[in-house]
Amino acid sequence: MNKEIRQILENNNINIKKITLKGNVKIIESNDDRYVIKRKKDSLSSLFKYLSSRSFENYPRKLFESINYDVYEYIEDIEQPFEQKILDIVKLVSVLHSKTTFYKTIDSDEYKDLYESIVNRIDYLYDYYNNIVVLFEKEEFMSPAVYLMLRNISLVFQTLNFCKTNINKWYEIINEKKRVRIVQLHNNLNVDHYMKNKYSYFISWEKSKRDLPIYDLLHLFDLYYYQVDFCDIIHIYEMNYPLLEEEKNLLFVMISLPDKIIFDDQEYLQTIKVKRFYDKLKSANIVVSDYMSKEKKVSH
Repeated sequence: MNKEIRQILENNNINIKKITLKGNVKIIESNDDRYVIKRKKDSLSSLFKYLSSRSFENYPRKLFESINYDVYEYIEDIEQPFEQKILDIVKLVSVLHSKTTFYKTIDSDEYKDLYESIVNRIDYLYDYYNNIVVLFEKEEFMSPAVYLMLRNISLVFQTLNFCKTNINKWYEIINEKKRVRIVQLHNNLNVDHYMKNKYSYFISWEKSKRDLPIYDLLHLFDLYYYQVDFCDIIHIYEMNYPLLEEEKNLLFVMISLPDKIIFDDQEYLQTIKVKRFYDKLKSANIVVSDYMSKEKKVSH
């Protein structure tokens, strides 16, 4: 431990009993409490002041500081089922978004660039998977991975068509709007960055930024689509923070947009890769279909 950290602890009457390294932080255990030491980031201090001004207090409290380090409270996490933890994360992030919402004037070039990048990606993937079909259909004996890929390839093209239609819908709406809704994103949500005891907390805010609310949801989908029912996640999120039409369009495009499968692994690993590829596509399809069916019921 360097002199500066030792000094800040001594100045605050903290006797070191045990030091544990966890990622980029040090956890200090004293006779009566525990503390988290992080290298100082002015951006975090500014962020927490901003969150507090918006009445969002669900982040670790800074107890004291030195020139280069901040000392935070240690949050003892209670054990709870994984599925419950995910739902709690969604509830809390909806509160974060609700309390930090503001509207900014649309930068037409920014959203034009986003639109064109997604359209170009769709067109590229359409050509890529067409070439995959042509290449592998020439093979006399298909490997399990290739067979699995081609047997379900219609889902890829259906999904790409859906993405093309809905990114156009999104862009039409954006072009008619003058302002867009922006929130403070945590931008690094996962079960390790959520703590709960008497209160709920997000930790590890270093990647936080301001942008469209869908990006926190997109991150959760990419991480946990195979473990949780994402239909429930959106439903719970929208109970506190309903998505706007253009936000739904963009979110559904971005969770549905297929990855690029490269056939470069051993057969067993390649087959697993293809299976996961289709599992993700099917999960996205279920989310979109479920949401659209509920929208139709409401409209009728």
